[in-house]
Amino acid sequence: MLIGELARETACDSETIRFYEKEGLISAPARSSSGYRRYQQEHVGQLNFVLHCRSLGMSLAEIRTLSAFRRDPSLACVEINTLIDGHIEQVHQQIETLKRLEQQLHALRQRCQEGTDAAHCGILQTLVQAAEGEGCVCHDAPLHTPGTAHPH
Repeated sequence: MLIGELARETACDSETIRFYEKEGLISAPARSSSGYRRYQQEHVGQLNFVLHCRSLGMSLAEIRTLSAFRRDPSLACVEINTLIDGHIEQVHQQIETLKRLEQQLHALRQRCQEGTDAAHCGILQTLVQAAEGEGCVCHDAPLHTPGTAHPH
């Protein structure tokens, strides 16, 4: 099958397929005499595996590791368990980060309760003040002052 057929069958665009091939996440297909990539059913399985892993938020490095285990199923799965445990921890950290972001946005939203013009909008004023190095309600310290590291 040509790349367009593989793209339709997997609901993945052609550029992404080429990227995954370049990254070694799917094996390089044979080429026709005219140079077209000729994908086989095995490529559908490889690509669907990658897409499923990506839907779980896995990095390309994590997918490479899992793909190696897929190619050699006789290997012990301890490393797979460790990889998934690490990914779960990353997800927990992302959840905590998003919770803090939500709290910050709520604090910022409280700065403007009534519809007014932009010149008097508490949200916009707070963001401008923070950009100028002043503290704001959504952060404990200024976003950035000259000579200091950005706290985010």
